[in-house]
Amino acid sequence: MRIHRHLALALAAGCTLQAQAIELNDQFTLAITPALYSDYRNNGISQTLGDPAAQLDLMLSHASGLYAGIWTSNVEYGYDWQNDDDFGTRQEIDYYLGYYWQITDAISLDTYYNRYTYPGESQFNGSDIYLTLEAYGFFVGAKHSHATEQTAFTQYAGYRTQLPLEIGLELRWENVDNKDDVFFNADYSDAREDYDNWRVSLERELAGVTWGVSYVDTDLSDDECLSFTGYDDLCGADLVFSASKTF
Repeated sequence: MRIHRHLALALAAGCTLQAQAIELNDQFTLAITPALYSDYRNNGISQTLGDPAAQLDLMLSHASGLYAGIWTSNVEYGYDWQNDDDFGTRQEIDYYLGYYWQITDAISLDTYYNRYTYPGESQFNGSDIYLTLEAYGFFVGAKHSHATEQTAFTQYAGYRTQLPLEIGLELRWENVDNKDDVFFNADYSDAREDYDNWRVSLERELAGVTWGVSYVDTDLSDDECLSFTGYDDLCGADLVFSASKTF
């Protein structure tokens, strides 16, 4: 259900990541990546009520292309109207296993399984299966997500390149289909199953830290966002700032 930093790390496994990560021996490399974000956005929707997030990714990769890791972030889902109380979880912990295939210098295929968990709110737990094909900077992919109360299918496409001054650019579009009517208008007279979201990201390494800014937005209305999250201001346009470093 989450597209995390480790996906980008896996896609970079043959270049900058290897240069920054810890070489355990000729076959294994360990990447430790702490990161700070002004907001944790998943599929365009805030997972922290618009507040900052501290995240950590630990990824062990093998020369064959196999990799595995653990990723975590703080989360905040606010008030649970059904139980008349705040949601009990404040953390997301993911466990993932994947394979990165560098087909040619310009073409790669990345696939992985991700299990996401929420201590204190196990009804949110679930899993994803990702598949991403990249060629000459363009990428397309899909994700199948399954949780206790929801199944979703996400398709995405985009382009990443390096601009002058060593600035990285990524353009990304997604369509998220929840396979059920979960986004309602103000009077609940109309609903839809899917929505689009998009992101434009810039990154640059400076003083050993990767600094980033992303413009994130969705096509969900305030009412549709309210019906899905309980809040009407978590799905709109925002600038997300980030800082990360891989050891």
